[in-house]
Amino acid sequence: MVKLPGRRAVFVDRDGVLNRAEVRDGKPYAPRKLEQFRLLPGVPAAMQRLRDAGFFVAVVTNQPDLGNGLVTEGIVAAIHERLRARVPLDDIRMCPHSQSVGCNCRKPKPGMLMAAARDHGIDLASSYMIGDRVSDVIAGNSACCYTIFVRRGYAESNGQPIPSNAIVRSLPEAVRHILQRMTPVMRDR
Repeated sequence: MVKLPGRRAVFVDRDGVLNRAEVRDGKPYAPRKLEQFRLLPGVPAAMQRLRDAGFFVAVVTNQPDLGNGLVTEGIVAAIHERLRARVPLDDIRMCPHSQSVGCNCRKPKPGMLMAAARDHGIDLASSYMIGDRVSDVIAGNSACCYTIFVRRGYAESNGQPIPSNAIVRSLPEAVRHILQRMTPVMRDR
């Protein structure tokens, strides 16, 4: 029996990649109110280009404010509903746990990517992870994805090298990079 290759996916972090993150003391924070949720320029069109190219598109996001009691499940659900209404997505995976829980789904662990791959028949080695935090890159690397770091200038990297395959300034630039890497046959689909 011949095993068919799995689907190619692009996993995308939410805050700081798709929508604006509030940066305090060099660290990004997720919106805690629906009215604070604002997509970054070019995001809907860039995500549509990925879908048009045949990629399964999934958001993978840590939301420790839920586990820390700083935001309600209803607010996060409303933010995700608004995101789905404005951006073409196949899936949203979320780790709701606080930083101290030690779960397998919280990035930098690759649990969300692995679960999505299992649930949707995704070939991780042919897939991409786009994120603006070192933890996103580590999760993508651990899942054997091609990683793209969106450099936002946060203090967390302290000038250390980011172990990603590519570094860009925005999601639209990351999508252009992905589409340029595709073979001509894949681009023409």
